[in-house]
Amino acid sequence: MSGAAVRVDTTSPVPPYEQIRAQLAALITSGRLPEGERLPTVRQLAADLGLAAGTVARAYRELEAASLIRTRRGAGTRVAPLPAPAGGPDPAEIAALARDFVGRARALGATGEAVAAAVRAALRE
Repeated sequence: MSGAAVRVDTTSPVPPYEQIRAQLAALITSGRLPEGERLPTVRQLAADLGLAAGTVARAYRELEAASLIRTRRGAGTRVAPLPAPAGGPDPAEIAALARDFVGRARALGATGEAVAAAVRAALRE
């Protein structure tokens, strides 16, 4: 992961696996982690972050389920090609973006009402 850093806030109400998943998903979808970029092994990232390997493994499983990464024996875990939007936005991607936003907003202490109000305001813009 050249230059991209993942950080976990242990005081956040957002679970560590979700923080990892959300940050990596954002880096991948924004292009900061390009297709084919090799990610650290589960054990290496867990050691770097001071977390249990199972926590990182869960984040990687969710990213793989969202088709954002691929893990191949012998080749490691790499960023998968982003699917080309066919006929509109991918509902799974929109759901992932919503989870990312809600997780970050809650980490800041926002209430559900404040989050919903922010989304409504953004839709009006």
